[in-house]
Amino acid sequence: MITSAKYIISSPDVKECPQSGLPEYAFIGRSNVGKSSLINMLCHNPKLAKTSQKPGKTLLINHFEVTTTPPQPSPQGREKGTSQTWHLVDLPGYGYAQAGQKQREALKRMIERYCLLREQLVCLFVLIDCRHEAQKIDLEFMAWLGENGVPFAIVFTKGDKLGRVVLKDKVTKYKERLLEEWEELPPIFVTSSETKLGGDELTSYIEEVTASLKE
Repeated sequence: MITSAKYIISSPDVKECPQSGLPEYAFIGRSNVGKSSLINMLCHNPKLAKTSQKPGKTLLINHFEVTTTPPQPSPQGREKGTSQTWHLVDLPGYGYAQAGQKQREALKRMIERYCLLREQLVCLFVLIDCRHEAQKIDLEFMAWLGENGVPFAIVFTKGDKLGRVVLKDKVTKYKERLLEEWEELPPIFVTSSETKLGGDELTSYIEEVTASLKE
């Protein structure tokens, strides 16, 4: 589980990001998808990432240093794992309609440069509002990630806004839409920052991937 998370720096370009060499897990999505709320839920800190009722507030590449500590050893004597430290990266949202053309192009360039040039990027979590049908802008962005070999996973947000049956149906239909163009699906998580749904699963995935980097 995540036991500490602290803000490090905000950068206008990938070349100004921290040079620590720590593995990075970045979060991105369309404006108002609930990105900051999800980050705060995962890190158990409601004030870590700035949330706002006004979309499009994240305009820089924001780095947080996160430490995860495994559970205590079981009564059966299973060995306790080691703590891990990595960067959580809060990227600007894409497709903010009210931003001017010049700002949209600048953010697009910033995001693409980070995705393509940041060597320690391990996984990009693409956030999708579970209430909506598959949107062209999200599908095109994921297609671009695939074409450029950028590893990513899908995180459905706001899972508390739908009933269990409707939520399952929405996710199933989204998967079916993706399979029209993809041979296999990336990892998929369903979350809610309100009920903490999916938080443990998402954190465990990051821990497992981080551990595999050392093998």
